[in-house]
Amino acid sequence: MKEKRPPVGIDSFEKLRTGDFYYVDKSGMIKELLENWGEVNLFTRPRRFGKSLNMSMLKAFFEIGTDKSVFDGLAISKETSLCEEYMGQYPVISITLKQVKGKNFETAKVQMWNLIKAEAERFDYLQDSEKLNARDKSNMMKLSKGNGSLEESLFLMSRILYKHYGQKVIILIDEYDVPLQNAESNDYYKDMTDLISQMFGYGMKSNDYMFFSVVTGCLRIAKESIFTGFNNPKVHTIVDDQYDEWFGFTDTEVQEMLIYYGLSEYYDTTKEWYDGYRFGAVNVYCPWDVINWCEQLRRSQDHTPQNFWANSSSNDMVLRFVEKADDTTRAELEELSEGKSIDKSIQMELTYADIDQNIDNLWSVLFMTGYLTYCGRNEDGSWQLLIPNREIHDLFGRQIKNWFYTHIEGGMQDMYQAFDAHNIEAIEKSINACLIDSISFMDGGNTDEEKESFYHAMVLGICRARRGWRVKSNREAGNGRADIILIDRVRQCGHIIEIKYAKSAGTLKSRAKAGLRQIENTHYDEYFSDSDIQTIYHYGIAFHQKKCQVVDAG
Repeated sequence: MKEKRPPVGIDSFEKLRTGDFYYVDKSGMIKELLENWGEVNLFTRPRRFGKSLNMSMLKAFFEIGTDKSVFDGLAISKETSLCEEYMGQYPVISITLKQVKGKNFETAKVQMWNLIKAEAERFDYLQDSEKLNARDKSNMMKLSKGNGSLEESLFLMSRILYKHYGQKVIILIDEYDVPLQNAESNDYYKDMTDLISQMFGYGMKSNDYMFFSVVTGCLRIAKESIFTGFNNPKVHTIVDDQYDEWFGFTDTEVQEMLIYYGLSEYYDTTKEWYDGYRFGAVNVYCPWDVINWCEQLRRSQDHTPQNFWANSSSNDMVLRFVEKADDTTRAELEELSEGKSIDKSIQMELTYADIDQNIDNLWSVLFMTGYLTYCGRNEDGSWQLLIPNREIHDLFGRQIKNWFYTHIEGGMQDMYQAFDAHNIEAIEKSINACLIDSISFMDGGNTDEEKESFYHAMVLGICRARRGWRVKSNREAGNGRADIILIDRVRQCGHIIEIKYAKSAGTLKSRAKAGLRQIENTHYDEYFSDSDIQTIYHYGIAFHQKKCQVVDAG
């Protein structure tokens, strides 16, 4: 039998099911949704956790004229009476707002209209309906051409579809908060809030033509800003037990997928890098990561885990968080980097305008958007937060190091002057002060090689931050590769640095001397043989946690 393809980037349920892609069965969500019926259902989950695919699945199940065969063999197909009553029985309005990202309100409004136009065009066949009058047909035609009231568009389509089918409508709105996030970043938040509030208000508040609606997003926007007047909307967040298994892959599902592709040997790596999230009572992996990881293992000779989720879109929220970090926040980040949890009170309802008001709001956003997860809740209501996996740990490390390097030049003048004077004690003192003041992402990694590479990166970043130095990393020299070579044209001298990791504070000096011997025995000085630089300094620098020792050839 032909092997099914991993569904990389596929968020159309029908395309996935008819295109011979591997599918992790989440159709049980349909039964739970109907059994726990709510007029308005809001699901908040981080990006890349299957929201759009599940919304496409709901559309494929409920919409009149659906291809029922796409559900053959899935869990929901065993619910015979439920399928007979609900499958293919409802008109469905389905839009996704993920592309509403205009730089100003006028552009964003045009983008919103384009979505409504495209959805209205799906119902062009209503122009031949004998159940609609001329005004109904004219109104639908206006919507398909981008005319009329955008605020009333969902309601108007609902009413017309109901008149034609004699059946109430299901409304699906995917990624509802993307326009709000973008509006907040581009200074038209109030205008966008007013628009979406009116659209949702007309379309899903007291809409007699609607059976139910499902709305998805990353954040639960405060009720007073968007969902004003809704009749008890059911909100399902990442901490709720209901629907906890329908977004994200469970451990069993991941094991089955790895077995299917003959990749079981990579289970431990997959778990370390992409597991660790907790939704309600279930531990889950990020689906985007697992799917891309399986595709990489099948197609590439490179079996090094990648930051698929972290690299799939902007990580602006982490940068905003780091820029607001104070000494207390740094200490908390250090605890997180060491695999510990921290206790935080979480605001489950926010407006985007509130996010930057204080650091606690940013903690809440990091939690709800997937940068942090939780392992428990305290008696005072605070949550025990932690970094979910290796991928996110590395993301935090990179972002914080980038921030560290951009802010470092002014704070490292003592070290630069110490190099200028070739003052070993001052170099060591300034690096130790930097280690104490920085967070332990600089000591990241699990193996000695990974830890050494982190310290290498830290020293390299400090050196590159100085204007006037030419800095080379891992450059071929003599009989090997020198860790760091500095060329100071102002003083016409060179510096060769070899970084070593020490497993204990007691071995710092011996490891630093080992670095110095490596420079001399491997003849790294030969790098300068074709230059006019005659003065070359050698340094062995060893690190253990937040301590370093520097030795030189003198």
